[in-house]
Amino acid sequence: MLPLLLLSLTLPAISLTFSSVAAAAQAATAGEKLDINTATKDQLKALPGIGDVYSQKIIDGRPYRTKLDLVHRKIIPQATYDKVRDLIIAKQPKPGAMAPAPK
Repeated sequence: MLPLLLLSLTLPAISLTFSSVAAAAQAATAGEKLDINTATKDQLKALPGIGDVYSQKIIDGRPYRTKLDLVHRKIIPQATYDKVRDLIIAKQPKPGAMAPAPK
């Protein structure tokens, strides 16, 4: 009975991790890349090789001009970048989107 209980406790965590990775991969195949300038911490953590630490470093380092800034600014190592480069993009704000509010 105990092994069955332990298995039932670990299966949700395994399926959650798998579904997060599958969602990131599915988004990439659908042509929808994850914008590193606006993604949430959970969205970033769904990428392969990106956990709590790297996702927070990505958020703290915003904004990015290009996705290669992640490596150039030493946010993530090259090996991790190689895993996610086809899944991410660094979109730029539209002109006027960052303009100050009128006085």
